[in-house]
Amino acid sequence: MSFVILSAPELESFLRARNAAPHDLLGMHQARKDKAAGVVVRAFAREAAACAVVEQPGLKEKVHPMERLAPEGFFEVFLPRRKNLFRYELRVTDHAGATRQFADPYTFLPTLGAQDLYLFNEGKEHRIYEKLGAHPREAASTRGVAFAVWAPNAARVSVVGNFNGWDGRFHPMRSLGASGVWELFVPGLGEGELYKFELLDQSGGLHIKTDPYGTRFESPPGNAAIVCDPRRYQWGDVAWMEQRRAQAGRTDRPISVYEVHLGSWRRKPEEGNRVLTYRELAPQLADYAAEMGFTHIELLPVAEHPFDGSWGYQVTGFYAPTHRFGTPEDFCWFVDHLHQRGIGVILDWVPGHFPRDTFALAQFDGTHLYEHADPRQGAHQDWGTLIFNYGRNEVRGFLTANALAWLDRYHLDGLRVDAVASMLYLDYSRREGEWIANRFGGRENLEAIAFLRETNRLVHAQFPGTLMIAEESTAFPGLTRPAADGGLDFDLNWNMGWMHDTLRYFAKEPVHRKCHHHDLTFGALYQFTEHFITVFSHDEVVHGKGSMLLKMGAPHIPQKAASLRWLYAHMWLWPGKKLLFMGGEFGQSQEWNHERSLDWHLCQYRDHDGLRLLVRDLNRLYAAESVLSGHDLDPRGFRWINCHDADASVLSYLRFDETGRVLFAVVGNFTPVTRHAHRIGVPRAGYWHEIINTNSHHYGGTGLGNDGGRQTESAPADGQPQSLSLVLPPMAVSVFKWAE
Repeated sequence: MSFVILSAPELESFLRARNAAPHDLLGMHQARKDKAAGVVVRAFAREAAACAVVEQPGLKEKVHPMERLAPEGFFEVFLPRRKNLFRYELRVTDHAGATRQFADPYTFLPTLGAQDLYLFNEGKEHRIYEKLGAHPREAASTRGVAFAVWAPNAARVSVVGNFNGWDGRFHPMRSLGASGVWELFVPGLGEGELYKFELLDQSGGLHIKTDPYGTRFESPPGNAAIVCDPRRYQWGDVAWMEQRRAQAGRTDRPISVYEVHLGSWRRKPEEGNRVLTYRELAPQLADYAAEMGFTHIELLPVAEHPFDGSWGYQVTGFYAPTHRFGTPEDFCWFVDHLHQRGIGVILDWVPGHFPRDTFALAQFDGTHLYEHADPRQGAHQDWGTLIFNYGRNEVRGFLTANALAWLDRYHLDGLRVDAVASMLYLDYSRREGEWIANRFGGRENLEAIAFLRETNRLVHAQFPGTLMIAEESTAFPGLTRPAADGGLDFDLNWNMGWMHDTLRYFAKEPVHRKCHHHDLTFGALYQFTEHFITVFSHDEVVHGKGSMLLKMGAPHIPQKAASLRWLYAHMWLWPGKKLLFMGGEFGQSQEWNHERSLDWHLCQYRDHDGLRLLVRDLNRLYAAESVLSGHDLDPRGFRWINCHDADASVLSYLRFDETGRVLFAVVGNFTPVTRHAHRIGVPRAGYWHEIINTNSHHYGGTGLGNDGGRQTESAPADGQPQSLSLVLPPMAVSVFKWAE
């Protein structure tokens, strides 16, 4: 039993917001006064001239005026001879005489149970995003918002927002013991409320932080979280989701990805160059991707981030689609619309680091909570950001649940994991003495590896048919091998080696290419060691690297365009899934600029629109011919015809199926010299249709080719019993399909 009258130190501690157990003081409690038993009710109300306890509100209510103990708004009342606690509300009268009545937040039980907290501390509560954060709920038949945040080293935590004048004294939260979680149910609140958490650290320092699990945020500089239920959206993509589930584990499907930055794909120049919204973008992107034959779009990160120039890779709101293009419901509509048009949506996901912004995760409760304290483990040298502590259960759980939340709440079809190499290695971009070895003395980040493996396992188990894609640049072994075989269980890995070698080759002047022929052929040695996706991403067209078109080592635009057509045809016929960054498909001349739209006006010119038409036709061929997509990851579907003709700078290879009844021959001439009667060996006699000629008038070329195809001759060549005598147009690829 407590005494009704607070001591002066207790009251002072509370008024100075230094009390870590508000539920012990506020609300209703059994008590004694002058040896009389009863109940005491205490309340701390903002802008209150008077406060009363309303017993049985709305029925035969009884009103019990409360005594004001402090002008700041602290009230209490003792009701003698009351043995049991009862239901009540608080009626507050402000200094202008207006009244408001509400349920007392300090009468509700915790919204998280012991099992929730145990699993969270173990890093195994994979739906923790449904429990931490802010969630509109009903408790004891009362609507409100349940707030919860992990801050184990805080001395006091309050939820602050518009509803309490951003004053941490009015809604201090309850500590749930050793779990480190603080929670409070605030009745009467709903969606749309702005809020943050105010944390007092052990040294008396105050930290105002946004919600790590927030589902929606306002724009900078406020950066407040907004109470939002992302599950209100009614989905219409049932057919898509069932089809995706049926494709689980299949590697023989066509995957051709169009990588997009939503803020600069297309803008509204007539309206001040504003960005398009999620609802404006979806129909336009769906129309374009479908017409171009892409199977998926991949979005640069849309998780909330304060700085446009980070392109979304420095995240402060890991669970929230950015406010820049609309609400979470609008983002649901965006994904739903693309699904109903037959286009998958992949999201760039950034679990490798986070920025130092003081309002977000950095030193969240006054300590290095999400990051390592030692900068040799916790700081990224290159990006000025912080590295997650993957060895901490709650941090690992935060990230794993984040991956699952995007797939769960927004029906996304996969995650491309950014900067995997920086996660795998403790010495990533560090000199000797700037890193700490693992427990075996090695450089591998064992905790990060375990985290990635477990996340991939959970994604595949809970969302069959989705893709987990690694961006990894160091040939770390086993990225796409199953976990049972010691791998990390990714579905696909970006083929960075092939990309760098190929671009290095195409950057050479044609006269010098014969000296670098190995750049084109070396990739075949490791092509099938992983499940690769062949990429030309946004990273290749920024920071002075030049656009895809201007990378081509040729003296003028027509030859550059011809080289780029060659490159794309080679990419689409080469084994591996496909990814191309926006603007590359029509030969954007300038480097990508995140602050402006792509140069769509270039499509009025033959060089540019011809390139776009070629990419469209390559996508359609790739999707229509299972020999290509079905053998992207299978060495049995690829064979060189001739990879040694460096002097002529000619490359040729076959793509085929297990039966050998469907055959494609790909022949490329990398110089501006036309080669007549060039003979290549083929395995079967018959007519070989020329189904793609990148020198076609249709694509912006001169039209020189093989008149639709060639009949074989019984003249052995390249170790094959039959051969074709071909015209190889300059700087062009010809693709032939065999017919018996």
